[in-house]
Amino acid sequence: MITDLNERSREIFRRIVDGYLESGVPVGSRTLSRQPGLDISSATIRNVMADLEDAGLLFSPHTSAGRLPTDAGLKLFVDGLLEVGNLTSAERHSIEGECKSSGSSVEGMLERATQALSGLSSCAGLVMAPKSQTPLKHIEFVALNPGRALVVMVTENGVVENRIIELPLGVLPSALVEATNYLSARLVGRTLDDALNVMKLELAQHKAELDSLTQKVVEAGIAVWGGSADAGEAALIIRGQSNLLKDVGAQADLEQIRALFAALETKETLSSLIRSADTAEGVQIFIGSDNTLFGLSGCSMVVGPYHDSHQRIIGAIGVIGPTRMNYARIIPMVDFTSKLVGRLIG
Repeated sequence: MITDLNERSREIFRRIVDGYLESGVPVGSRTLSRQPGLDISSATIRNVMADLEDAGLLFSPHTSAGRLPTDAGLKLFVDGLLEVGNLTSAERHSIEGECKSSGSSVEGMLERATQALSGLSSCAGLVMAPKSQTPLKHIEFVALNPGRALVVMVTENGVVENRIIELPLGVLPSALVEATNYLSARLVGRTLDDALNVMKLELAQHKAELDSLTQKVVEAGIAVWGGSADAGEAALIIRGQSNLLKDVGAQADLEQIRALFAALETKETLSSLIRSADTAEGVQIFIGSDNTLFGLSGCSMVVGPYHDSHQRIIGAIGVIGPTRMNYARIIPMVDFTSKLVGRLIG
């Protein structure tokens, strides 16, 4: 659609969106006419603005006010007119340092990557963690303190994952040893998905063979790796939600952000949205009414997929922020981080 606009309309539209992204306030014809390099009268600018409004790219929040881009207009700008910048060496080193400081834990690395994105972008960072498709080499329960244990899983490619689980009351160290032996005999050499399916079937068939407390430990260990009742679900990590509250003034805005927080807590809609990016190459941008999750909250999401060593898309990482986020800076930031995450996982 951007090609349908003549050069003058594109330039006026670009300056209005640039002004909005910088200040967050409507841009008027008089303001534009005074900008250097735009030798156009206020009357002509108003006519062009009216045409852009008729096209659904701009709107006026108040009578006689300037114009703001609609969600469709902002999407058009990002897709067709935005000049994307480059990350500074300091930003690249910061992201790399955070990701590489987490050791061999994939989830730890993803959490640090998400935190780095959140900090540098001043938005909420999020990542859809991949399910492990590498066969298991070792699994073990380690007692921590009463009521808690550490589940250690090592895959055949050497990746170590640690999770803490809550234990039923009365579990003895012998139950942890029995649970470790039970799982090791059945899970080693299987992928996590295969292991979960086998264990669910065996638990249903052989509950009588296990002490009831040992069975609860086994089930807890399975649940913490599966992430949900559905073994096909990948984990969703969100960091920096408080950044979404910055620059929130009106009560209505606060209520919209609270509604978004509620949606983030359920994670279902967001997980579905991120998975839709799994099928597309490169950074994907969802602005406002592009999706019902953001349409009421005035937020946007920039997300990029990451790949394994076989170039299969296995997850996605990105940020959620206000619709007037700094797209020119954040898009390359997400692109760089998603590619780095893929290399580290690979």
